[in-house]
Amino acid sequence: MFPVERPRRLRRTSALRTLVSETSLAPHQLIAPLFVAEALVEPRGITSLPGQFQHTVSSLVAEARRCHAAGVGGVILFGVPLSKDDTGSGAFDDNGIVQVALRALRDEFDDDFVVMADLCLDEYTDHGHCGVLKSDGSVDNDATLELYAQTAIAQAAAGAQVVAPSGMMDGQVGAIRTALDSAGFLDTVILAYSAKYASALYGPFRDAVEVEIIGGGDRRGYQQDSRNRREALREARLDVLEGADIIMVKPAMTYLDIVSDLRRELDVPICAYHVSGEYAMIKSAAAQGWIDGDAVALEQLIAVRRAGADFVLTYFARDVSERLLS
Repeated sequence: MFPVERPRRLRRTSALRTLVSETSLAPHQLIAPLFVAEALVEPRGITSLPGQFQHTVSSLVAEARRCHAAGVGGVILFGVPLSKDDTGSGAFDDNGIVQVALRALRDEFDDDFVVMADLCLDEYTDHGHCGVLKSDGSVDNDATLELYAQTAIAQAAAGAQVVAPSGMMDGQVGAIRTALDSAGFLDTVILAYSAKYASALYGPFRDAVEVEIIGGGDRRGYQQDSRNRREALREARLDVLEGADIIMVKPAMTYLDIVSDLRRELDVPICAYHVSGEYAMIKSAAAQGWIDGDAVALEQLIAVRRAGADFVLTYFARDVSERLLS
């Protein structure tokens, strides 16, 4: 007769639970998405992302300092230009808002803090799509790759240690790697948005970067279909073959199966983006007193790590890190 199993023994005290915990969450495993806007004189709050701001360059540097002090692993920048055009030229302009901010962060931190730049055109195009358009209104994949390559060089020259192509264009990683290497930026890391789904959870982010797709269109023609699972592995494998150093799943919580699949099949670092809608839902429910927002945020980030992500992009990065350190 075997003794009755009592797995609860290992859950009896906090010290025991910590001793046998399978998943860790540390500040260095979190990346803070930050928005920097052209022509602002002071930071402006984002209504649908409580606690987040469109920053000036100086307030962005100050927020990055706070993140660094809290042990956050790094930041990723998104730009809000003063004007937009049909090619998104602000993305690859040497004096575009993200390049200006990158130089400020490089001057502040040098290589002591990981600074990433989102690499896409949607924040800069007047039509809201992630690439240049053909006459029929569809995105021209190959013409867009040329502009992604220019953007990658501009970002690397300004000080980005990591460029993060998010447009889901075919061949984007290969085009960017070739351009970076040819320009002498052999050490610039590519973090590929390999499994970026056409999600309904991006609304607050689009408020933050002031993006609206003209004519009420969407991005389902190039972002992944939420009904598909195997497709994510195909996309990620292609990105790794083309030279991606890190791959990303976006969004995080509703695609934990994809994070787990990629972790099992690939040996490169994997991250997941805990997106604006996921953040906003927690904040909204907490404001109503329906949930403990701090506890739910921590639980969700641990879930993303448990699924296999090496690190997480999250708007909770600094808040959670400060609590982890306290």
